Amino acid sequence: MHTARFLTTAPRLEFLPDHAHPEIAFVGRSNAGKSTCINTLTQQKRLAFASKTPGRTQSINLFTLGKQGVHDAVLADLPGYGYAAVPKQDKIRWQQVMANYLVTRPHLRGVVLLCDPRHGLTELDEILLDVIRPRVEQGLKFLVLLTKADKLNRQEANKALSITRLQAGGGEVKLFSALKKQGVGEVAHLLWQWTHPSDVSEKPTEGIDDAGSGQARAPAPPPTIDIDPDPDRLPHTP
Repeated sequence: MHTARFLTTAPRLEFLPDHAHPEIAFVGRSNAGKSTCINTLTQQKRLAFASKTPGRTQSINLFTLGKQGVHDAVLADLPGYGYAAVPKQDKIRWQQVMANYLVTRPHLRGVVLLCDPRHGLTELDEILLDVIRPRVEQGLKFLVLLTKADKLNRQEANKALSITRLQAGGGEVKLFSALKKQGVGEVAHLLWQWTHPSDVSEKPTEGIDDAGSGQARAPAPPPTIDIDPDPDRLPHTP
């Protein structure tokens, strides 16, 4: 994970570079600690940018992994969702982009959903779970990461794990703390397993455009999916 470096940023799917490497997406509410988690896993302080105003990041950011310039995996940092200070029109636009990415991205291998265990999975998180469920049933890897676990005592942590496992629909659930480095090695190893499965019979043959100018192949037009079709009716983060 420490080999990660920035590849490109894309406000829309057509700007994402095409490649043949397994991709792992990080998703979650705007205050779930997504950027902090990525920076901790990659041992880099500012690889993923954490805006001072949650919800301002409205693009998909890609990071490549691989030693000595040989790429073998990609991390995707998706926009946070559910923050009240962002205009409704902007919310809907990037939630549609994010949902269509999760449904159509060809080499998506796994999804990491970050959640503050003190609040649990929200209605927006559950809508996202509904979006990816068909792909999970087809083999997409899925992990719910309970961030900020250092703020919980043992009893609270066990309760959060039990409840989230019931909600995760077959996905894995793990505790994570960037402050205490809890779960860091375990999660990094799991993501490595996702991107380097032992039963892979074919090695990727296509390269990746470091300039981020490559164009994705044009798939069949995806359905328009709103993760939050009416943001004003859903609970907002305080």
